Amino acid sequence: MLSNQVVVITGGAGLIGQEFVKAVVEQNGIAIIADINEEDGQQAKEFLSKELHTENIDFIQLDITSKKSLITCINELEDKYQKIDALVNNAYPRTKNYGRHFFDVEYEDFCQIVDLNLGGYFITSQQFAKFFQKQGYGNIINISSIYGVVAPRFDIYKDTKMTTPIEYAAIKSALIHMTKYMAKYFKGMNIKVNTLSPGGIFDSQPESFLNAYKEKCTNKGMLDKADLKGTLVYLLSDMSQYVNGQNIIVDDGFSL
Repeated sequence: MLSNQVVVITGGAGLIGQEFVKAVVEQNGIAIIADINEEDGQQAKEFLSKELHTENIDFIQLDITSKKSLITCINELEDKYQKIDALVNNAYPRTKNYGRHFFDVEYEDFCQIVDLNLGGYFITSQQFAKFFQKQGYGNIINISSIYGVVAPRFDIYKDTKMTTPIEYAAIKSALIHMTKYMAKYFKGMNIKVNTLSPGGIFDSQPESFLNAYKEKCTNKGMLDKADLKGTLVYLLSDMSQYVNGQNIIVDDGFSL
């Protein structure tokens, strides 16, 4: 379904990013791991290339908050592949103070994490959209969250150290609307922009949390990272050719 498509995945060396790389390659596309950490990115490329028996995985170092880095990335990929079909905005940079509870968040920390993430998604989308406009087509998929759609279910974090940071909710909700803004702004440019909003992804969370989370769902509860692959492929493929400005939620009913 993605034969010969060149798909750039920011944060491609991460937990969900690597699964997105697999999804692209399994559909005969070319996955570009775009990550700020060169060591992690190269290791992910080597590991996944070996696991999938493919040469269709590449790595490029990218800082999503740097216009210079973005321009360099785009130029290098254009020179190598003569095209870029899609961008998956998946990176989520954090600061050392990220993850604090509401009353413990400092103003400077709030601003910094919003700047890195929402600002990073903006400048990344802007620079790739400029390329897509020149190319004549393009596809941007933003990775948001169910907590960009509904208020956090704070009760499921009882008796754990976990929470949903206020910055996360602010970023993810704004990202959904930014998607709509861009989809409308790019009218006539043949650039589509959509959002994929996952529910919780299993990552060895405490048992009490997993049980409380599952009670809010309809069947499975926490998702496996692979559960997002089908929706990503749909949004990247021609099957979603006229789906634009939409937010697709994959959460086993958690947000209902």
